Amino acid sequence: MAINSVSWKALLVTAALTLPTLAFAADPAMTKDGMLVDHKGMTLYTFAKDADGKSVCNDKCATNWPPLTAASTDKSSGKWTVITRDDQKSQWAYDGKPLYTFVMDKKAGDMTGDGKMDGAWKVAKP
Repeated sequence: MAINSVSWKALLVTAALTLPTLAFAADPAMTKDGMLVDHKGMTLYTFAKDADGKSVCNDKCATNWPPLTAASTDKSSGKWTVITRDDQKSQWAYDGKPLYTFVMDKKAGDMTGDGKMDGAWKVAKP
């Protein structure tokens, strides 16, 4: 059975309106065992020296503690916010705290960064 042009256009409009909603449906991270992890299962951390939704972890710090990057099209939602870093890149924050992974964590579930720098780095919790 052939689809007439009116039905085809309606189908295209419906798809166009639905796709953007689906793109933003997932949170940038998830909760596992009471902590926040990225979509690869890598532990996320917060840095005590960050304040007011601003990351102070730049240059070598950001090499060791890679920021949880946000795409330019990502939008804040609920406790999830997109912040702008000093290098003008976007980073995810949860409840106002910028989020990072740790370069020494090699596999999902590793938490080797917890407590580093006299406790300044902590596992992020929802």
